Amino acid sequence: MKPLFVKTANYKRFQEGLAAVDGRGAQESSLLLITGEAGYGKSATVDRWAVEVGAAYLRAKTDWTPHYFLTELAENLKVDPTGRSKQIFARVSGYLGRHQTPLVIDEVDHCMRNNAQVLEAVRDLSDLTEVTVVLVGMEKVQSKISRHLQISSRIAHVVTFGPATKEDVMMTCAQKCDVKVAQDLALEIHRQSKGRMREIMNAIALIEREANLNSLEEITLKDMAGRELTLDWQGARPRRSR
Repeated sequence: MKPLFVKTANYKRFQEGLAAVDGRGAQESSLLLITGEAGYGKSATVDRWAVEVGAAYLRAKTDWTPHYFLTELAENLKVDPTGRSKQIFARVSGYLGRHQTPLVIDEVDHCMRNNAQVLEAVRDLSDLTEVTVVLVGMEKVQSKISRHLQISSRIAHVVTFGPATKEDVMMTCAQKCDVKVAQDLALEIHRQSKGRMREIMNAIALIEREANLNSLEEITLKDMAGRELTLDWQGARPRRSR
């Protein structure tokens, strides 16, 4: 599989969200919230962006406290992570402010415990440094955050990731697959995957193995007839190619 990043419709919406944060009126409204069901490519998209712009990327944990969060952020930024929360906060905020380093918090759903104390610490950092902070969570996290006005009022834009479109799947197959994928097979991948990018990647890997096994330069739906291209472990029946 080719190591390329495909700029899907979700990616384009993410870029529009970033533009909205950059063009905000209130400087303290520097939060961008990314939501959506699992498998739609949220983490892959923001991780790619974080690498491109040099953002600090953290994946929240269920047992995070404000101190635990600040310690991990300090370690990520390679600043001294020792001491009390106030001391660590001063170091990381100083670094973020001086370098204007964006911050990504993935799995932000884990930050809602104990009256969202961790998100309060994130808000304090964004207020002080005015850096862009990207929060990534499941589809229900927006309603949870909305209960905390002091946090939700800092969100400049919300981007909801949805299923990959047929065009997204065809483009992904064309750009990432080592062999040519016929349109009928790409559309079947879309049907079976229900637009979940994670399953689309698995289907492409399966197709590549089949093509290599049979020395095919182009693979069609006929070549994969009756095959289960994606795995739906919750489904009553396997999704086989028509």
